[in-house]
Amino acid sequence: MIKDKLAELVNFASFANSYYLCRMKNLIERKEYLDKLLSYKDKDIIKVVTGLRRSGKSTLLELFRNRLLKNSVMPEQTQFYNFELPENYLNKSWETLYFEIKSKLQTSKPNYIFLDEIQNIADFEKLVDGLYASGNIDVYITGSNANLLSGELATLLSGRYIEISILPFSFAEYLEVRGIDASNKYLNYEALFYDFVNETSLPKGVELREEGFDKIYEYLEALYTTIIEKDITQRYKIYDKRAFGNVAKFVASNIGNSISPNSISKALKADNQTVHRDTVEKFIEYLLESFVFYCVNRFDIKGKKQLATMEKYYLVDAGLLNVLVGRDRTSDRGHILENIVYLELLRRGYKIWTGTLRNGEIDFTVKNRNGEVEYYQVSWEISNPDTEEREFTPLETVKDNYPKYLLSTESFPQSRAGIIHKNVFEWLLEKEK
Repeated sequence: MIKDKLAELVNFASFANSYYLCRMKNLIERKEYLDKLLSYKDKDIIKVVTGLRRSGKSTLLELFRNRLLKNSVMPEQTQFYNFELPENYLNKSWETLYFEIKSKLQTSKPNYIFLDEIQNIADFEKLVDGLYASGNIDVYITGSNANLLSGELATLLSGRYIEISILPFSFAEYLEVRGIDASNKYLNYEALFYDFVNETSLPKGVELREEGFDKIYEYLEALYTTIIEKDITQRYKIYDKRAFGNVAKFVASNIGNSISPNSISKALKADNQTVHRDTVEKFIEYLLESFVFYCVNRFDIKGKKQLATMEKYYLVDAGLLNVLVGRDRTSDRGHILENIVYLELLRRGYKIWTGTLRNGEIDFTVKNRNGEVEYYQVSWEISNPDTEEREFTPLETVKDNYPKYLLSTESFPQSRAGIIHKNVFEWLLEKEK
């Protein structure tokens, strides 16, 4: 009895300390993701939170755990394992962890098990499957690799898990963290947006902004190195790290442009760097699996079919451009804005393609959460008449009745021909309906 009480106090103290640290970091409660977890609480389904390293997965689980404790769940009903800490995984097999967790279960109450960065455990899918098969256990796991759900775990748990993919801070969340009232119509949105893309949208990086850009850069550089070394080159045994780095830099330099492994291989060869197209394809796949980049396929609007070549790629955090290609933002601000709009559409749960026309292109053809089609064109500004024609014409070419939007930085947008022209900063700050 005394031993159990002592364990309960230790468990609670550990949680209280982690929660206190979380509050001290001034991290916001990410309502959209938290609500989604709460909607699946006690459902017979494994909750899998995926996303880039340091995008907020661990904090989300801690916030969710705290919400449970506020709603009559006792500390001893929860177990939290952070598998980035060596003491939680060194010299421990999945079997050892399984029986360790089982030994702490409360047999007469629901139990909530949190397994953070689960991919660090060999044969982790057996651990998850075993816990899922046990009664009275609600399992939550996180991982920093999309492959988490494409191997044995997917086979073992087919139809028995839900994936929640987490992104770094949105523009609205970024302003909230900085204590800026986004409803103030007199804000200098453009200056704040430049801060957002020049620094970082990653939670810890935003926290470091008061210490100066150098600290943010060091953080991003260390994070990127960890992703490349731990999640990619070691995992996939890549020995030509220079070639891998060159491919990553090329893709980052061409966000928003249609490219292919073959075109990348040819471009690198012209610069005296020989990387075979098949190798380029594998390198891109690894970067996508680690959530560094996201891929958007082309969609033939007239033919109503997805095309298999010349995809576009977008970076998970514009701040990583500092590490990959340097700090200049003014020369390519249009594509960077497009990158941010893509992430926001993804955050809102849309399915996204690049719309292809015979004589033009629409940046994003999407299906919203209700399965309805929408079209989005993105431009930094359209004050030049030629630019205005270039941006409006592709949307006007599509002769259907689905909503069409042009997003730009103009303070007083002017709609035309049924196309809704919006200020992009206001659009980014819109509340979900």
